Amino acid sequence: MNRLYEVMFIVRPDMADEDTDKLVSGLEASVSSAGGTVQKIDRMGKRRLAYNVARFQDGNYILLTVEGTGQTVLELERRLRVTEPVIKFITVRIDEEQKRLDKVKAIRATRVKRAPAPPPLTPAPPAPAEAAPAATDTPAPTTV
Repeated sequence: MNRLYEVMFIVRPDMADEDTDKLVSGLEASVSSAGGTVQKIDRMGKRRLAYNVARFQDGNYILLTVEGTGQTVLELERRLRVTEPVIKFITVRIDEEQKRLDKVKAIRATRVKRAPAPPPLTPAPPAPAEAAPAATDTPAPTTV
């Protein structure tokens, strides 16, 4: 049974882009040879790690979205483990989450759309301001 997985892995920051592309294409070939498909490759770029991993403070993050069986993912994880430039990796099954999101979207689509709320009533015009006391021409008394 094919399921959907996200595989996030971090490679060394000093690795050249050509080598990273070669690594990703090799992983993609291993997934396809194991009977799976890589749906999406997202290169997230160089980011700072939360803590030092194998003396590295930075790493290049790569996210693969893979569709395949459990054996496909096991083979991919085995290759990630033995590949020296890979610092860390994690695999998450996301098909259950996708089912839940599709269900929520379907429920929202079947709801009756309500008419927009009527515009708020216009407030009454403010009462005219009372006239200020008139100024007199007599000067104020001064004390000495």
